[in-house]
Amino acid sequence: MKVEVRVPAVGESVQEGMIESWHKSEGATVVADEVLLALETDKATMEIPSPASGILHIAVQAGTVVKVGQVLATIDTAAATQGAPAPKVAVAAAAAVSSPAPQGLEPGPAVRRVAAEHQLDLSNIAGSGKGGRVTKADAMAAVSSPPPATTQSSSIVPPDAAPVFGGKRSRIEERKPMTMLRRRIAERLIHAQQTAAILTTFNEVDMTQILALRKNYQDLFQKTYGLKLGFMGFFVKASVIALKAVPAVNAYIEGNDLCYHNYCDIGVAVSTEKGLMVPILRDVDLKSIAQIEQDIAAFAVKARDNKISLDDLTGGTFTISNGGVFGSLLSTPILNPPQSAILGMHKTQLRPMVMPDGKIEARPMMYVALSYDHRIIDGKEAVGFLIKIKEALEDPARLVLEI
Repeated sequence: MKVEVRVPAVGESVQEGMIESWHKSEGATVVADEVLLALETDKATMEIPSPASGILHIAVQAGTVVKVGQVLATIDTAAATQGAPAPKVAVAAAAAVSSPAPQGLEPGPAVRRVAAEHQLDLSNIAGSGKGGRVTKADAMAAVSSPPPATTQSSSIVPPDAAPVFGGKRSRIEERKPMTMLRRRIAERLIHAQQTAAILTTFNEVDMTQILALRKNYQDLFQKTYGLKLGFMGFFVKASVIALKAVPAVNAYIEGNDLCYHNYCDIGVAVSTEKGLMVPILRDVDLKSIAQIEQDIAAFAVKARDNKISLDDLTGGTFTISNGGVFGSLLSTPILNPPQSAILGMHKTQLRPMVMPDGKIEARPMMYVALSYDHRIIDGKEAVGFLIKIKEALEDPARLVLEI
């Protein structure tokens, strides 16, 4: 009997995905509920288990875009029952992806992706992880330290090699399929640019009081909640105050209607290996800064472990993006449809500022940017929104009082 392995339905908005990697090779013996492959959609990556025990016959190779319901492989249960030996198939790409890690510990999706891209045999890599597990750092180290070259001569020069003036070199191009997430990001960015009247307004925030607050209470906060006190919790709370003061920023357009929200679900842009994701912090208007920081920390762990779900990314009335973590001093963030605005945080940098008494002091300043849809938000409202953000962060007592 042959049991089919199909692309599961993972949500109404998801109709296709890409096979990121096969965990098992053609002809391998598998058992029920054993992970067979990783499937990437435009929302997240999911692992598909075997529906039965038997011999695996792969129908679609890694890197292929597949539709919901499409047959990916079959499991020959009769062959397993009869004890038939699995056929020996040697496929270089499959071996790179499915090579077992030391001590039987299977590597994670990120490690398998590196192995597939660089044709690494994971069985030859000494793992530094728990129990000898191969980590991504191990795989990247193997990529950067390839085995010694053979004596066979080659006229091909690696693309990243230093130029040889007066000589010849090969001009090499490499093509890789866009990931489903990157495709979706591209579609949404183009959609936002083509359908919204996007403008950006700027302001600057003196971060002196926030930095002092973090310094004074960092140890106590970490002891109480088990995590560090970051900047994002303050910006999310300041955004709640500003969103309540300027409801249009928390609204969006549906046809010819303006849809306002009496709640604040704020998306926090997170950069991952696969691209930008925006998990949603729900009902932040009802949460404390500590609760917000806990939610952010939980999403960071899920992003690291590739476990962010569709529900985590669905919805949202406003978004915050922090380019400052990469050193950005100023930028114009793009809207996250159907939302009407996005707040951009940037690098905190000491700058000379003229104080009210006329003295010049070096103050830790951050530029903040609000990109907004001018169809629903007027310039006056956008400027007023940033002023509310500025006032709340420069006087943190407002964050507690929510004024």
